[in-house]
Amino acid sequence: MSDVTGTSGTTGAPHTDPGTAGTGRRVRVVLVDDHRMFRTGVQAEIGRTETTGVEVVGEAADVDQAVTVITATRPEVVLLDVHLPGGGGVEVLRRCAPLMSDATAPVRFLALSVSDAAEDVIGVIRGGARGYVTKTITGDDLINSVFRVQEGDAVFSPRLAGFVLDAFASTDAPPVDEDMDRLTQREREVLRLIARGYAYKEIAKQLFISVKTVESHVSAVLRKLQLSNRHELTRWATARRLV
Repeated sequence: MSDVTGTSGTTGAPHTDPGTAGTGRRVRVVLVDDHRMFRTGVQAEIGRTETTGVEVVGEAADVDQAVTVITATRPEVVLLDVHLPGGGGVEVLRRCAPLMSDATAPVRFLALSVSDAAEDVIGVIRGGARGYVTKTITGDDLINSVFRVQEGDAVFSPRLAGFVLDAFASTDAPPVDEDMDRLTQREREVLRLIARGYAYKEIAKQLFISVKTVESHVSAVLRKLQLSNRHELTRWATARRLV
C-alpha cells in the first residue's frame, strides 16, 4: 500500500517509476536530518541517480548547516526533519522563505519525520513545506513524493492529511497553551511517548537518541511543567489529549 496521499485525498499514483530514471527526469535534493546514519540510509535508498533520478547534492545536521547548504546548492527539493538542533525545521523554513518564493527556481520542502503529531505537521505546513511524510515510508514512495513536490504537488502520508484539512478548515486560531510553549519540539515528542507508556529504551530506539538523552529530556519536561514524576506527566498529557 502506498504511504503517500495527494491533494485529492486519495492514494497518489506514482508520477515516476524509480526503475526508469533513464528517461532523463532528474531532481536535485538536500537531506536535512540530525542523525547521520539516517541520512546515510536515505542516500543509499534514493540517491542512486542513474536508477532513481534523484541527485543528493548536500546534507545538513542542524539549522545553521541546513540554511548554508540550501543557499549554496539551491536544490529543487529539501527533505527536512522536523526536529533539528538550532530551532527545528520551522526555523529552516523561516530562514529559507526567500528561496521558496523564488519565481523562477523555487526551493520546495518535504518534511520527513518520525513524528506524526498534529502540531508538527501543521507547523511545517504553515511554514511553507509542500508536504509531510513519516519515516515509515518506502524508498519508492519517497522517490515519487520527491518528484511530485518538485512538480508543485502537495504530498502527505494518508493519516496526516486530515490534520492539515482540519487545521485550515477552521476559522478560529487554536488556543495558545503556554505550558506547551515552554517545551522544545524534542521535549514534546518525548513527552508524548512517555505518556503512551513507552520505556526509556524504547523511546531512545524510536528517536535514535541515547537513554541518557531521553532521561535529560524527561527531567527538563518535569521541571518546566512543575510535575514530580512520569505518572503526573501522563495525566497532564492525557488531559490535553496528547496521548
